[in-house]
Order: sequence, then C-alpha cells, then structure tokens
Amino acid sequence: MNILNKSLLHKESYINGKWVSAKNKETFDVVNPFDQSHLAAVTDLDRSAISEAIDCAENALPAWKSKSATERSILLKRWYQLQIDNIDDLGTILTLEQGKPLAEAKGEIAYGASYVEWFAEEAKRAYGDVIPG
Repeated sequence: MNILNKSLLHKESYINGKWVSAKNKETFDVVNPFDQSHLAAVTDLDRSAISEAIDCAENALPAWKSKSATERSILLKRWYQLQIDNIDDLGTILTLEQGKPLAEAKGEIAYGASYVEWFAEEAKRAYGDVIPG
C-alpha cells in the first residue's frame, strides 16, 4: 500500500487506549474490490471483546464529561486537523478498501472531518437555554 504515514493503518482494534488483537487470534481479510488483492488481515473480535470495548467506552465517559468545553474543543480540533493533514493517505486507504475514486474518497474524508470541526466549535458554545421539565 502506497501511503506515507504507515501509522494510519492498524490491523488491531483500539480498546481502552491500546491496540489489541482478538484473544482467539481470529482475523478476516480486507480485499481490494478492483483486483481482489489482499490489503490486510484485521482482527475479528468476538462478542465478549466487543462487549468489553463498549464497557470501556462507557467507563471513559465520565472523564470526557469532566473536561471543560475548551478542552473538548481543543481535542476535537486536533482530531479534525489530523484528518485533514492525512487526507491523501486516508483517501488512498478508503479507495483501496472500497474501490471508489480517489477524489470521491478524499471528499468523503473532508466531509466527515467537517462534522468534527463543527462539533469542536459547538463544544465551546453555551446557549443558556433552559427547557422546562
């Protein structure tokens, strides 16, 4: 795969701040739909690992909620910028995985990133609206 930032392509699942493989070592193949070439064998988590990932995400919520609006905004802006900085490589990965044209793939990355950018700005807004019970 011809990408500059090799750290963008992981074969493991990200759970609780770590990249983890399936405990049973199961994987599934990701294949380029254009020429059927093998791109990667990625971890295939079982139900218990998926439940664990959901629990970890739920347990992380209080720490996220305790961050100030500015802290959350900074993190989201950083995520947005990482997507934009790596749009060529992310677009290439998306094209190889799905077979869509590169321009469309990069447009999809930019479109998704625009939501992160919007929420980064929205995180700082406090409208002060009170909705009666």
